[in-house]
Amino acid sequence: MEENPKTTKQIFILSGQSNMSGRGGVCKDHHHHNHQYWDKVVPPECQPHQDIFRFSAKLHWEQAHEPLHADIDSKKVCGVGPGMSFANMVRQKMRVVVGLVPCAVGGTSITQWGRGEVLYENMVKRAKESVEDGGEIKGLLWYQGESDTSDIHDAEVYQGNMEKLIENVREDLGLPSLPIVMASIVFIKL
Repeated sequence: MEENPKTTKQIFILSGQSNMSGRGGVCKDHHHHNHQYWDKVVPPECQPHQDIFRFSAKLHWEQAHEPLHADIDSKKVCGVGPGMSFANMVRQKMRVVVGLVPCAVGGTSITQWGRGEVLYENMVKRAKESVEDGGEIKGLLWYQGESDTSDIHDAEVYQGNMEKLIENVREDLGLPSLPIVMASIVFIKL
């Protein structure tokens, strides 16, 4: 008997800025000023699989493939991000159907992800819509912060803003123990 992926999906929200939405393989076209393109190279760990789905901008499930955020972060060129490699790892280790809810938008600060802001409200709406046909939200992957490092004040208040974001997401989704996985780029002066 074939499993129905609508009722068995383990759902993960992908949120943050450009590194989450995917800039791997995005190249500058040296023949056209300010033009970028995706080289379409997909690493083995990011390959599509029949048990990995994505929630599209039109709010329906479809087979997942890179670039995951192309219809979400639509004003920029998207390439490979961490979503597919994460989904493949979860699928292999846990033997489950994985649903990804892309929400990341490049160049955004954490204040743009505050409750009441467009990005936050869209993320919550997409997450709620993603479970309407079954499945369970298992976590939020957050990769953001670079936009908050150019100003000392933004950097100093980042932790408080992040704590509030986590509190709000858990409350608004009714998931008080929702795991939040955060990634960051650390610069070390040598």
